Amino acid sequence: MAPATPRLVHVRLWAAARAAAGQAEATVAVEGERDPSVADVRRAVLASLPDRPDLPRVLAVCSAIVGDRPVGAGDAGSVPVPEGVDVEFLPPFAGG
Repeated sequence: MAPATPRLVHVRLWAAARAAAGQAEATVAVEGERDPSVADVRRAVLASLPDRPDLPRVLAVCSAIVGDRPVGAGDAGSVPVPEGVDVEFLPPFAGG
C-alpha cells in the first residue's frame, strides 16, 4: 500500500494571528489518510512556522471557520476539513 499523499490546506490568519505568524495566509501539508481536523491543520501551521514564538499561544485561543462553518477553539479536534475547503483562524476580539 502506497503512503497517503499529504493534503494541502489553504489557511487565512486574521488580526493577532496574522501578526504572530508574520503573514496573512499559508498553504500547509497535512499528513493522514482521512480528512484532517481543524486541530491537525493548526498543528501543521505551527510546524510550518517554527520561528514564530507567539504563534502557539495565539492559535490556541483562536476560533476557526471551515468553509462557512464557525468552529469554537474547543471543537477543533472533532471538526473535519474537507478537501478543497479553506480554514480561517480568528483570535478573540472585543472582549470575547
